[in-house]
Order: sequence, then C-alpha cells, then structure tokens
Amino acid sequence: MAEKTRYSDEELMEFKELIMKKLDKAREDYDLLKSAITQSESNDTQDTSPTFKVLEEGAATLSKEEAGRLAQRQHKFIQHLQAALVRIENKTYGICRETGKLISKERLRAVPHATLSMEAKSKQ
Repeated sequence: MAEKTRYSDEELMEFKELIMKKLDKAREDYDLLKSAITQSESNDTQDTSPTFKVLEEGAATLSKEEAGRLAQRQHKFIQHLQAALVRIENKTYGICRETGKLISKERLRAVPHATLSMEAKSKQ
C-alpha cells in the first residue's frame, strides 16, 4: 500500500470542525482580554474613589500590560488557526512544510495549526 500524501476530505472536515471550535473560543478570549485592557466593562472603584485610584494605579498598569501581552499572543493564535483553515481549503493541511510527509493526527488534534511533523520539530 502506498503511503498517504494527504488527508481525505472527510478527515479535513473533521479537522475543520475542531479548528472552528478553537477559533470561536480564541476569539471570545481575545475579546475578554481587549475589554480588560480598555476596562470597558469596569465595575470597580476607579471612577469613584481617588484614594484607591492612586494606590491601585501601579497594579492596574501591570495588569493592563499583562493583558496586552496575552491579547497579542491570542491574536497570533487566531491568525495561525485562520491560516490552517486556508490550508484545509487548499487541501494542503496536515502536510509537514519541512519533510512533505503527513503530520500525525494526534499532533494535529493537540496543535491544529501545526505545520511541522514531530520529526521536523525535533530537528529544530
């Protein structure tokens, strides 16, 4: 039997469903992080108590910086998932960009935006 060179359309649809679920969750998380940065849904003493505002300013700045870093990371994750959807449409999803072999289903289920097989990843 010849070695498989790509995943079947059924398998690609299975991965697409998985990616869409992860993408929806990632977008929700990204929106939460953005609102934390802008404090659009703030329910604290920031606008009512100048004393607390002075004391909490440093902590709030650190919290916003951390939320900003997390939001950037989440945005990058969303972009990787969107690129994976494009690869599904092109029927190139699951093919290692280094070796040209299929990436294992187990790896793709764990990291659906992976572009390297474990073999190629371990060589890096």
